[in-house]
Amino acid sequence: MNRTTFFSAISLCTLLTAACQQTTDSKPVVQEAPKPDLAKMKTEIQALETAWADASNARDAAAILAFYADDAVSMSDDKPMFVGKAAIQKDSETWFAKSEEGSKITYEVMDVFGDENLITETGTGTVKDATGKVTYTGKYMAIWQKRNGKWMCIRDISNDDAKEK
Repeated sequence: MNRTTFFSAISLCTLLTAACQQTTDSKPVVQEAPKPDLAKMKTEIQALETAWADASNARDAAAILAFYADDAVSMSDDKPMFVGKAAIQKDSETWFAKSEEGSKITYEVMDVFGDENLITETGTGTVKDATGKVTYTGKYMAIWQKRNGKWMCIRDISNDDAKEK
């Protein structure tokens, strides 16, 4: 064996040994998923809630139904669970019939949790009569899922605040 071959073999063995050794302080590299921009998502959901309030104030059940997924479930105080758009539409129309003419509802998103595909929202609703007097306050939670690039409400629940005595 000549000198060059000998030193090449020794160098190769040294490199292989070094490459195969593990140190006790090395840790696996874990790549974290990017954190969702919740402030941006809250703004998006607030825009949806504002449009929803506009549809409610116009008493436009079709526009309200456009926010719901076909398999949505809606739950409110003192009512049965409404499953699917047909049941939600019927409830919306009943609510419109009972609403005082000139009353206006607004929704305020309080917080959002989730990611780019599924958001849970908490918020409040306020109804004012034609003179601007508050006639109703309540709170709600909605779950939004992105379907075909569009946020759709898949679940919501709401309840009334206690009435002043």
